[in-house]
Amino acid sequence: MMKQSHKQTSVNHRREDEISTSTQSYSPKMLKHPRSIPYIFKEQRLLFILVGILIGSAFFIFQPTLSRLNPSTHSSISTSVYHRHQDPASGSLRFASKGSFPGRVPAAIGKKRRRIVVTGGAGFVGSHLVDKLISRGDEVIVIDNFFTGRKDNLAHLYGNPRFELIRHDVVDPILLEVDQIYHLACPASPVHYKYNPIKTIKTNVMGTLNMLGLAKRVGARFLLTSTSEVYGDPLEHPQKETYWGNVNPIGERSCYDEGKRTAETLAMDYNRGADVEVRIARIFNTYGPRMCLDDGRVVSNFVAQAIRKQPMTVYGDGKQTRSFQYVSDLVDGLVALMEGEHVGPFNLGNPGEFTMLELAEVVKETIDSSATVEFKPNTADDPHKRKPDISKAKELLNWEPKISLRDGLPLMVNDFRNRILEGDEGKGL
Repeated sequence: MMKQSHKQTSVNHRREDEISTSTQSYSPKMLKHPRSIPYIFKEQRLLFILVGILIGSAFFIFQPTLSRLNPSTHSSISTSVYHRHQDPASGSLRFASKGSFPGRVPAAIGKKRRRIVVTGGAGFVGSHLVDKLISRGDEVIVIDNFFTGRKDNLAHLYGNPRFELIRHDVVDPILLEVDQIYHLACPASPVHYKYNPIKTIKTNVMGTLNMLGLAKRVGARFLLTSTSEVYGDPLEHPQKETYWGNVNPIGERSCYDEGKRTAETLAMDYNRGADVEVRIARIFNTYGPRMCLDDGRVVSNFVAQAIRKQPMTVYGDGKQTRSFQYVSDLVDGLVALMEGEHVGPFNLGNPGEFTMLELAEVVKETIDSSATVEFKPNTADDPHKRKPDISKAKELLNWEPKISLRDGLPLMVNDFRNRILEGDEGKGL
């Protein structure tokens, strides 16, 4: 009986404790059910952030399309149009506003610029090529050792943020990141390439190997400026690209003639064996401003001698022929070749053919009608005839020269006269 009474008392105490505990922990808030929306916002905030980003992205993607479909809604919005022009003093590009247009900024402003290397870019042809590339908006790196190149040819580009000049000899390797390579580096006149024939052929072989290696490493397109001298003293007239030439491999001119022929071989081997995009141009006689004075080439010789009131030197009987193209025509051909899809080789020259005596007469008409001619023995391995067949360039590149000798020569004469009066011999040696 005592035990039963004790058990009943213990049970009663436990019930009182439970009631007391439940009474103390009671709160009216516990009776309320949690709401679902605040919970989602609290626990799923990352999901809603992502949804917001997607909505915003969709707006920016589809907004231009909606603008084109309904241009009237944006007719009140106008943006200045910026027209690009080149400063003739500095050569740099500037932008000037003119008028307005509704809608977006032109896409061309954000266009990626190409990065282009021009070896021998301080030379006669190279500097004109650099001018054209800069004027169309490319970034240009010039590599030159200044053996025949002149810094004055590029002085107007100093300070242009898209122009860079590196003093370097292509016989030594160089590492750059570029999209295109115009390989012009090599002395091109008899006076210069005969001055150090070993250096000339090293430039043609080692220099070309180094630049082809660079093109392979960075995936750049490579253009080789070869020469009409690869035809030697031709037995075919006019010369087509299929003609293999008649060259003396051990003559005084072979450092240049055979050097360029080897350079063409290397270019084609890299094209076939290493998948390098290659272009080959065979350049015929070219004239224009910035040519080196007294460089042994017939046009520059005649013009400089006539300006100085000296007899014009004609070698041999003067009946040997040449074809003369103005430098801007050549530059247009080089760019057309680089931008095209054909490897070549392509003859780039003016098919207008002149004997040396006929050229002397044109120079007399342009400079001094009283100028005289002096005959001297002919030089070794001098070609008797030189005239390009440019049918291939006309058909595949849509290129042909536009400037005649009589139109282009006065432009060259003005440049030569100014430099001779300033005492600039321009030999580059």
